[in-house]
Amino acid sequence: MWRAMAKAGETADWQSPEVAKYATGDALGVINRSLYTDHLNGVVSKGAPVSSPKVTEEKPPGKPTTIMISDCGDSTNWLKYKKDGSPFTDSPGGHRAITAEIKKQADGSWKVTRFAVEGVGTC
Repeated sequence: MWRAMAKAGETADWQSPEVAKYATGDALGVINRSLYTDHLNGVVSKGAPVSSPKVTEEKPPGKPTTIMISDCGDSTNWLKYKKDGSPFTDSPGGHRAITAEIKKQADGSWKVTRFAVEGVGTC
């Protein structure tokens, strides 16, 4: 999901079909609104985040339909810039605690349905 968001962020494409391959519901809404806000503000992102998610819970155990993950995402090299290339001083990159809920969809795929990203320095 993060790679798709980073790719869409290169042009602030809030309608990117790639993001919807990995996110749905609240998660997709948050990402699309963020990208739309960037579009309106003339902001794009460069680089990509680094993540190493770990499963923290399966529901139901053994044959899950919902998985919770945690991660310490690194956004050091995933920053926002104005379309003219000058830095956008929104917030610095760094290590951020991330939790996410992933649910099995009717077609058998898994998609992120909710996520929370904490501030820089939270992991």
